Amino acid sequence: MTFEDIKAAVDAGQTVQWANTGYVVHKDRLGQYLITFVPNGSCIGLTDRSGHRLNGKEAEFFIAQSKDSAENPGSQSRPDGQGRGAAPERAGACPLGRQL
Repeated sequence: MTFEDIKAAVDAGQTVQWANTGYVVHKDRLGQYLITFVPNGSCIGLTDRSGHRLNGKEAEFFIAQSKDSAENPGSQSRPDGQGRGAAPERAGACPLGRQL
């Protein structure tokens, strides 16, 4: 997925994950796109500081397959079949507003 694809999917309410189901892309209340590691809540920016290069390869980002994917064949997942799963109920802001 390109940077624009990721932003559009997040803005549309889809769950975008990075590398595996432990990493979720979300938009915080300041409008920043962040990648959160769900188990401990740490996060990094979706892009480098310049805002031009993704933190990760485009092929590593995917839209989580929803529970109703059988009824919604248009949903996307990783082509290699890995990293599928439900997103956490809350992908909140980074603890104490810090980025790692």
